[in-house]
Amino acid sequence: MKKKRKNVLVVLGGNSKEREISLQSGKACLKAIKKLGYAAKTFDPAKKSLNKIDSSKVDTIFNALHGKGGEDGTAQNYFEYLKIPYTHSGITSSINAMNKIISKEFFEKNNILSPKYFVLSSKNITSSKIKNSIKRSKLSYPIVIKPSDEGSSIGVEICRNFKALSKSANSLKRKYKNLIFEKYIGGQEVQVAVMNGKGIGAIELRPKRGFYDYKAKYYKSANTAHIMPADLSKKDYKKVLKISEKVHKILGCKGITRSDFKFFNKKFYLLELNTQPGMTDLSLVPEIAKYKGISFKKLVKKMILDASVNR
Repeated sequence: MKKKRKNVLVVLGGNSKEREISLQSGKACLKAIKKLGYAAKTFDPAKKSLNKIDSSKVDTIFNALHGKGGEDGTAQNYFEYLKIPYTHSGITSSINAMNKIISKEFFEKNNILSPKYFVLSSKNITSSKIKNSIKRSKLSYPIVIKPSDEGSSIGVEICRNFKALSKSANSLKRKYKNLIFEKYIGGQEVQVAVMNGKGIGAIELRPKRGFYDYKAKYYKSANTAHIMPADLSKKDYKKVLKISEKVHKILGCKGITRSDFKFFNKKFYLLELNTQPGMTDLSLVPEIAKYKGISFKKLVKKMILDASVNR
């Protein structure tokens, strides 16, 4: 009797600002899933509500969504309700990682070094409040301003004086509920992949642009240099992997995550943790995995085999 192939549903696209990257991730994963011999289809929540997924025809959901609606607990809520095993992190860990205010609090409580910051509600942003908050928080320029709940460096601005900061704040407050003002940290850009609780490697990025922004991440024309493994001493390399494993654990993450750091003055500053790292041909997790001898196909298979409910 012929064994029934596992039915994998790749959920991709969605309505977030990262839709295009999600489509690229999803299509790359779909190709690998088919090569693995699974029966695979795609589902785009921008075209049909997630509650339209037919659980009787799906054995596993491969979550390839990025950004709002896909990695903030919303999609995970649907998957849990449908009781279909799915990849990546669960509801609570997705909420906590996506909301940078919450994750910053986790970092502080667990003695994980992160840049100094303050938060202002967009409806309360005025020049005097920004100035007073900078003084109270003892921040010095450059200051990074960013939304509290976006990914892929969307909305991130590096401001070198008050005029630039005020301009950015007034622009961003129209689009977002809360803004984070954070001390800019120079140094090396280091990102770490964690798979099932174990750090598998650290890569260094050297962007030609001002910083590792959306274009530097996703456009080949940006010519961002990828150094794998990251140019660190053995001791520091091990250290950053351990920090990444710790943050993966304290946030309660599952499957694959990517933690983003700055290494400056012999210290690692954690910027954020991503529960739905990109899976495109320019993405860092597949590149780190490849260096460790894990092919893209094998990486995707490991993610499918790790899928579960009650994540």
